[in-house]
Amino acid sequence: MKITYYGHSCFSVVAGGKHILFDPFISGNELAKHINIDDIKADYIFVSHGHFDHMLDVVAIANRTGAMVVGGWELYGYFGKEGVKNVHPLNPGGKVTFDFGTVKAVIAQHSSSFPDGSYAGVASGFVLKTVDGNFYYSGDAGLSLDMTLIPKWADLDFAVFPIGDVLTMGVEDAIEAAQFVKTTRIVGVHYDTFGFIKLDKSEAIQTFKNAGLTLHLPDIGNSIDI
Repeated sequence: MKITYYGHSCFSVVAGGKHILFDPFISGNELAKHINIDDIKADYIFVSHGHFDHMLDVVAIANRTGAMVVGGWELYGYFGKEGVKNVHPLNPGGKVTFDFGTVKAVIAQHSSSFPDGSYAGVASGFVLKTVDGNFYYSGDAGLSLDMTLIPKWADLDFAVFPIGDVLTMGVEDAIEAAQFVKTTRIVGVHYDTFGFIKLDKSEAIQTFKNAGLTLHLPDIGNSIDI
């Protein structure tokens, strides 16, 4: 599977012949100012929760591409009111089959609110089973024993975890999470964007390596194959 990183927690995966985009926050990210959101392909956009740094560019990208936006019930209602025509609800515990594969929403231990402070539902992560492989995006999660349930549903090729600490898991907890979900390949996100989530990349990669794991930290705009 081809994974492209767009900064913060935004990345895309090409699987089942579709471009699947997650948590687009690009135009407001100084570290991603070289990325033109009009160049981003998307057939589906998954939104983990309502914080601005995970949904800022959803409407613009969805309206340009016609992508289906998928998120919890409150997100489903919000984006519908914002004029997005192609929206699908998916709450934690539920699963839906699309043309690229099946997606199960799972709980993420994190807060969630819309930019105006109103309730945005519970935060979630997503487990995707596709013809090209399976992966788990935890969203902005804290370490939780709920993650031990993931491998009961899918044998993962990789997982995408936040590693910036303070607001989400840090490196140590992400290593534990990798062991919970039984994968050795991790793509790290949610770091460096703000001053309080700065990451020493070399140290993080070595710490994962010491635990027998591979941490991928692609540069913003770059792609890797897993």
